[in-house]
Amino acid sequence: MLRSLEIRDIVLIERLSLDFAPGLNVLTGETGAGKSILLDALGFALGGRGRADMLRAGAAEGWAAAAFELPPGAPARAVLDELGIDAPDDELVLRRRVAAGGRSAAFVNDRRVSTEALRRLAETLVEVHGQHDDRGLLNPRGHRAILDAYAEAEADLARLRAAWRAAAEADAALARARARLEEAARDADFLRHAVAELEELAPEPGEDERLDAERRMLRAAARIREDVARAAQALGRDGAEGAMNDALRWLDGAAEAAEGRLDGPLAALERALAELAEAQAGVEDALEALDLDPMRLEAVEERLFALRALARKHRVQPDELPELARALSARLRDLDAGEDRIAELEQAARAARADYDAAAQALSERRRAAASRLDAEVARELAPLKMERARFDTLIAPDSPGPEGVDRVEFMVAPNPGAPAGPLARIASGGELSRFLLALKVCLAGRGGAQTMIFDEIDRGVGGATADAVGRRLARLAQGAQVLVVTHSPQVAARAAHHFHIAKAVEGGVARTTVKPLSAAEREDELARMLAGESITDAAREAARALLAG
Repeated sequence: MLRSLEIRDIVLIERLSLDFAPGLNVLTGETGAGKSILLDALGFALGGRGRADMLRAGAAEGWAAAAFELPPGAPARAVLDELGIDAPDDELVLRRRVAAGGRSAAFVNDRRVSTEALRRLAETLVEVHGQHDDRGLLNPRGHRAILDAYAEAEADLARLRAAWRAAAEADAALARARARLEEAARDADFLRHAVAELEELAPEPGEDERLDAERRMLRAAARIREDVARAAQALGRDGAEGAMNDALRWLDGAAEAAEGRLDGPLAALERALAELAEAQAGVEDALEALDLDPMRLEAVEERLFALRALARKHRVQPDELPELARALSARLRDLDAGEDRIAELEQAARAARADYDAAAQALSERRRAAASRLDAEVARELAPLKMERARFDTLIAPDSPGPEGVDRVEFMVAPNPGAPAGPLARIASGGELSRFLLALKVCLAGRGGAQTMIFDEIDRGVGGATADAVGRRLARLAQGAQVLVVTHSPQVAARAAHHFHIAKAVEGGVARTTVKPLSAAEREDELARMLAGESITDAAREAARALLAG
């Protein structure tokens, strides 16, 4: 919902700051006071087309900023997420700047964005209804969603979209299976040979690394075993052990006569024999561990080289061979399963398509029933708007199947009897178009759409009871929402919850447009002026009071 609008140096507006509230906001003023400038400036802030002559004469740059209340779950938040922009204070500010020469820049919460991004955000925040609007109700691409909202078709739409996804997945699965079958059939001989070769070798995950490590160990063992055996022999009874035992025996025989002089050497020799025994045991254990099957190295190398050769043949790493075997086996199973699998998938695709067709048919019927109700309801709303002879038709035509169904929806109108119905956007009269849009929006009230609506030229060419009907419908539409309307009709202005007056003054040869909110007394004066012109009579004041009371 629009909270405020700030304008600096745009056309005749030098400095302007307005606060808006929910309900019906009416802007009035004399012809030429600048009402269109205000709407143009707001449209510019929302991403509308800018012009070089928008900049106020003598200014270096101008800008317009629109601040919106952004409640949780607002559609704008999805666009903000796509753009990576935060709105931590539940406020969104759209600002547009224009410089001399017509160059413009767009900002969202002070972050620069493209004009297209600004426009996408604005479409979720504001609906502008009038002959110059190329979005909203005038865009046929959105008519189907509008009709679905009116039809309260959320459940049918959810079912249809799920059926569309299921049908698409079934078609994709069938296409993949057919492609695999065709590919497998082309490579049948290769597949059978490759799968047999892989099954015979039966590679295991991590086998290449394990075999390579074992090969290195076996080759090292072959090199060091001879040296370890010699060391064992040198430490044995014919080597160090025998010599030390002989020395111990000789010294032990002489120890008694040596009167203690050999006690130390004897103790050291006994310790050395104990250490020698430990070393000898360790060497013998190592020699036993190195006593491997001499054929094991040959077997390991043969297996390792076979794995690596097969990996090179298939242009994969050796560790990828098990996965390759599974993949090629699956392709071969697809080939062997052949038409049976294809037939199953074809049946599944037909069933999914039948579910989609049934869901699309149910939604189409719901749309047609809703279209008849909407046409009748709009017709009832058009009569009090002095368009009782106009016709509104919701056209539903076949369309290519998609997640939204098989229908193309477009709102068609015939303003005059006997005239063929045509698209809403082709109505020549801005007043007629605005009243059509008002009638349609009243019928759609509470069924989606932006919370802020702007109506342009809605009271053109009408007065009296028709203008009063327009005002009543605008007030009704503004319940629970926000409506901005520029009007020349006192009957419309009298329905306002918030009334703004637009005036133009010339000071020092320079024209400036100003806007101010009106108090209750000022509203009465403004309505009297709208009724009587410059000379406000007592009768005009009385009529103004009557309008405000009504």
